[in-house]
Amino acid sequence: MPTAFMPPALRKLTGDNDRITIEAQTVREAITELEHRYPGIEARLTADGAIKPGLAVAVDGNVSSQGMLQKLKPDSELHFLPAIGGG
Repeated sequence: MPTAFMPPALRKLTGDNDRITIEAQTVREAITELEHRYPGIEARLTADGAIKPGLAVAVDGNVSSQGMLQKLKPDSELHFLPAIGGG
């Protein structure tokens, strides 16, 4: 099953768990499962059905351009990261 890695800012919602094994085939399903277990986390990760501005989602070490639609493999690692701006 995929593993979601929680950044320090979200660990208060997850009971200080930094890694959570979830059953999901897409990022959207992963967030739905996390919300089921940890109410309130979805609002911290999404806005208007998409990854919240200022956040990025990385799957298996690659920042996803597909956002919520990004597919997960059974052994995927999912990271929610603050987006890094540049100029």
